[in-house]
Amino acid sequence: MHAGELGVLAGIIIPLSLFAMIFGIVYLNKREKLAMIERNMDPRSYKPQSAPYQNLKWGLLLIGSGLGLFLAYLLTHTIFSNYDDDIFFLYVALIAIFGGAGLFISYRIEKREVLDKEDQFIQK
Repeated sequence: MHAGELGVLAGIIIPLSLFAMIFGIVYLNKREKLAMIERNMDPRSYKPQSAPYQNLKWGLLLIGSGLGLFLAYLLTHTIFSNYDDDIFFLYVALIAIFGGAGLFISYRIEKREVLDKEDQFIQK
């Protein structure tokens, strides 16, 4: 395919996919409200459940990723400074490892908080 043909194809597909996405979101939202009305629930009073530890999770993920990036930078400029090869894999691996460690720490904190709340509930 030539660049002109790809441009025309993209000009057709992108607006159609955006329309389909918006239509699907509106359709599913209205269908959810109708299902709530059928079950004698008030859709206006419905509020989605909040995720209380969402900020903790994102914060620890970004801190872990930042630590991984910083450690990769230090290793690149100290230990691996003589290598001319592309060591992009080091950056990706350390970001993934430390980001995963941040998510694991977040999981452990959430689990400990939930167990503490259950223990307080049982003792009362």
